[in-house]
Amino acid sequence: MNPIIHVSNLVKRYKSAQVNAVDGISFHVAPGEFFVLLGPNGAGKTTTISILTTTLSPTSGHVEIAGHDLVRDANGVRESVGIIFQQPSLDQNLTAEENVRLHAVLYGLYPFRPAYWLMPRGYKQQVSELAEILGIANEIHKPIKTFSGGMKRKLEIIRSLIHHPRVLFLDEPTTGLDPLSRRSLWDYLTRVRAEKETTIFLTTHYLEEAEQADTISILHHGKIVAQGTPDEVKAHLVENYLLVDAADHDALRQELRARRIPFVETPLFKIELNGNSPHKLLKQIDTPLTTVKINTPSVEDAYLAIIQEHDDDNSTASAH
Repeated sequence: MNPIIHVSNLVKRYKSAQVNAVDGISFHVAPGEFFVLLGPNGAGKTTTISILTTTLSPTSGHVEIAGHDLVRDANGVRESVGIIFQQPSLDQNLTAEENVRLHAVLYGLYPFRPAYWLMPRGYKQQVSELAEILGIANEIHKPIKTFSGGMKRKLEIIRSLIHHPRVLFLDEPTTGLDPLSRRSLWDYLTRVRAEKETTIFLTTHYLEEAEQADTISILHHGKIVAQGTPDEVKAHLVENYLLVDAADHDALRQELRARRIPFVETPLFKIELNGNSPHKLLKQIDTPLTTVKINTPSVEDAYLAIIQEHDDDNSTASAH
């Protein structure tokens, strides 16, 4: 299956800059995939997504999206993608529906009509269905200056999906949203991906949003420093271990030593799993336990460890 996003040796250097903002990155995204690009501020995430959405020209490299060459066929790329920016890009002087209508007309989906009731039935049905799903059916004809942050995000989703994009770019889409609005947004995006096979390309600071990704790519100083499934990224650096304790602390310590089970006291007993199952390790311990905790690393744990490792490597290289 051909990738829907193909990036090869992408470079972006701004004028008068000493280093590349994006430094020769390559990756591909399969149709229908949930792809997450992570990285600290200044890593090159915004530059990368700006290039992929045609709002910024690359210095060099090759990019194809939905079969369209980014440089030679930018219009074809724009017709194939939807975008939700970090900062809302809505016209505050229009109603919610007028914002959507303007977008639909600009994409050539429907002829312009000065009023909602004059628009074709297909448009009205599409807007009604999306507004109902996202829970803003009663507000769709109200001025968006009255909308909360969560409602504005939902409106941007309606607008970005009206032309059935094959790829949906989400640049920090849940920034500023309350937990309920974030969950609602992701519930809907999960449905869209399942029903329409829409490819989702996400950048986010909420690292738990990356846990369900098919592929995670970590960008640092303009380079990709780690890439893979969430489990592969976690396995790169982060350890799995058990934390156990007993009312008889001394007895547990002696038993672990006698059975040659390596541990560190923290003051709980930290036991590295090293590929063993927790169940297998626990069966070896006869001392009654009062505490059993399994540390399962998160994407956030792995991300922080990887960034720290590369910062340490850069500091060592600079020292030499």
